[in-house]
Amino acid sequence: QVQLVESGGGLVQAGGSLRLSCAASGGTFSNYAMAWFRQAPGKEREFVAAINWSGHSTYYADSVKGRYLISRDNAKNAVYLQMNSLKPEDTAVYYCAVRSTYTWTVRARDYDYWGQGTQVTVSS
Repeated sequence: QVQLVESGGGLVQAGGSLRLSCAASGGTFSNYAMAWFRQAPGKEREFVAAINWSGHSTYYADSVKGRYLISRDNAKNAVYLQMNSLKPEDTAVYYCAVRSTYTWTVRARDYDYWGQGTQVTVSS
């Protein structure tokens, strides 16, 4: 049974940093693309960042480009999201997702497994 567990969320002041982690279990994820999405209250879930199976291809939403960095450690079945220069509008529940193929997309419906989410709150 595939399980994704996010951690690292919390409360931070604007301009601060957080590092999210997602630990995957119940399978071998080194051949799968992984991504982060987020959902703010009253809004739809939106794409944040994605990484392909090898880590050599990444993609970011315009809203986080230059501030966030996605990475992965296939030996640990883990994906990370380093978030810098955080803004109040980054406040959301952040979700880790796995797509059962090599390449990423930006569409939530293309991902097969999801974590429970971790809350990130940025105060002004």
